[in-house]
Amino acid sequence: MRHQKKINHLGRTSSHRKAMLSNMAASLILHKRITTTVAKAKALRTFVEPLITKSKEDSTHSRRVVFSYLQNKLAVTELFREVSKKIAERPGGYTRILKTGFRAGDNADMCIIELVDYNETMMAPREEKGKTSRRRRGTTAKKKATKAEPEAKTAEPVEPATPESTDAEPVKETPAPEQEEQK
Repeated sequence: MRHQKKINHLGRTSSHRKAMLSNMAASLILHKRITTTVAKAKALRTFVEPLITKSKEDSTHSRRVVFSYLQNKLAVTELFREVSKKIAERPGGYTRILKTGFRAGDNADMCIIELVDYNETMMAPREEKGKTSRRRRGTTAKKKATKAEPEAKTAEPVEPATPESTDAEPVKETPAPEQEEQK
């Protein structure tokens, strides 16, 4: 039984798992987004988020600690120079997992894991939409219609729409060619 065992071993030995997560974390930091399986993404999130938090304090000690996990000088430099400046105000939750479907070969659940502050489409302010009307179906629509009918009868009568008040252009009637010949 796996009671109280939180780490996902991902079917690998300890050294293989550490090397894989180190490589994936370096790729995530360098490319800001990677595609992987959901299980690996969840394991990577627990691996990389403490390193990103450690990068907020740019000291020799924190750089050495992060390097001991990543084993990649370029990734450490990128993390401390650019990523740490973007996430300085964020109190946590530096990554986002977006599920993308299933892999064709083995039907594995795939996803994209990305750094939150680097996705420009999600950071853009959303335009506020007006309230949309929705159709109701079934018995609730019939109940509302019966409740609305007595109210409509008490309201003042509305004049029927005339052709002049509509937005459509008036149709010109032309006599048929047979009628012109008879005259």
